[in-house]
Amino acid sequence: MAKAQLNFEHSIAELENLVQALEGDELTLDESLKVFEKGVKLSRSCQKILDKNPKTKRRTMAGCFKRSMSLTK
Repeated sequence: MAKAQLNFEHSIAELENLVQALEGDELTLDESLKVFEKGVKLSRSCQKILDKNPKTKRRTMAGCFKRSMSLTK
């Protein structure tokens, strides 16, 4: 697997963890802001990876489509 794909997948997994933390009620406002800022940076990093790697973008879009189809069943 390409390095960009691994970095992308790691970043997406980290983003999912950050969202879960934000959805919980255990963070203070200050902690929530820091987690949010980290999420924005990760999101931008993911977008750059997708912009530079068309193959990663196609795989990601296909994966998102498959996940959304499984959620609608």
